[in-house]
Parts: sequence; structure tokens; C-alpha cells
Amino acid sequence: MAARQGSPGSADSPGSADSPGSLAARVTYLLEPKNWLIVTVVGVGAHAKGLAGAGWGLLAAFFAAVLPTLFIAYGIRRGRWEDRNVGDRGPRLVVLAFIVASVAAGLILLAVLGAPALLTGYLAFTLASVAALAAITLVWKISIHCAVAAGSVTILALLYGPLVFGGYLLVGLLGWSRVTVRDHTVLQVVGGSVLGAAAAALAYAAL
Repeated sequence: MAARQGSPGSADSPGSADSPGSLAARVTYLLEPKNWLIVTVVGVGAHAKGLAGAGWGLLAAFFAAVLPTLFIAYGIRRGRWEDRNVGDRGPRLVVLAFIVASVAAGLILLAVLGAPALLTGYLAFTLASVAALAAITLVWKISIHCAVAAGSVTILALLYGPLVFGGYLLVGLLGWSRVTVRDHTVLQVVGGSVLGAAAAALAYAAL
């Protein structure tokens, strides 16, 4: 059975701790969307308003990353899906719907409390991107991991400078891992990466 657990212990077969599948599962686990989102919203907030903006970013991260992660973990415990990657279409749409609701709630709260406009604007584009990914998921299993990763690298590079574009090496590594654990095809990985980068570039241009 292919490694699909998205955790450090996953592997292609028993005892294959050093196999490509095991390494790919570890990469998937370390570079999952939650981690990218936390770094990105804190980075966007800090760029907008320094240390105070980073604090706003942490609040945004709670709704964009922490709450969805807790929801996924709850679903695993209840047996509603088998792993953190939520590969099946039906459960995947349920998770995406929860993420949309969570990000929307966070966006409203940040706007009401007076968070930096750059951060609330980016969160609004994140909300639109998740909705687009959900719509695509109805017909095609696009890589959400790669969409989030590529979008994060793009927006941070545009804000902080071209050296951050080196993060695309991590996006490529993540894409390899998603194909190796057989959760996605190469085309699905490329499609997710292109969509994520394009959405982030559009957000930057608009904001």
C-alpha cells in the first residue's frame, strides 16, 4: 500500500524506513499547508505593521491554519477520513468547506478589530483561493499542498525580495513527495503550484 498517512512514520512497505516513500511522507508532513499558512500570515502581518502586525498574523493563523488542523484531527479520531491529507473527494470537500467558514470568520473578526489592511486583504484572497480549490476538487484532485506552498513563496518573495523565491525549491520537493506517496499525479501537482502562485501574484497586485 502506498504511503498516505502524511506522518513521519509512513512508508511504502513495512521496514522501509529509508525508502523514497518514507522520505516523501516525512516531507509531506513537514511541508503541509498548515505550516506554510502560519509562516505566511505572520510574515504578511509583520511586513504591514512590524511586531504588532505579526501578532495580528498569529490571530489570522488561528483561523486559517490551527482550527482547520484541529478539525481534520477530529475527523481522523472519529474515522471520517483516514489521514491528515484527506484524499477522498467527499471528505476533502467537507474539510474545504470548514476551512472556508473558518477563514471567513477570521477575516470578519480581523476587519472588525482593525487589523492591517494588507493582512485582511491577503486573507480575503486566501478565502477566494480556497473556494476556487474546492470548486476544482469537484472535478479534479488538484494538489492543495502545492497550491498553498507556491502561493506562500510567491507572496513572501514579492513582499520581502527575490531571495525568497529560493523557496520554490521546497515547493518542488513537496511536489515530488505528493507524487511519490501517490496522492497526486505530476499534472495535479503542477496545476496546484501554478494556481497558488498566480493567486498570490494577483493578491499582491491588487493590494
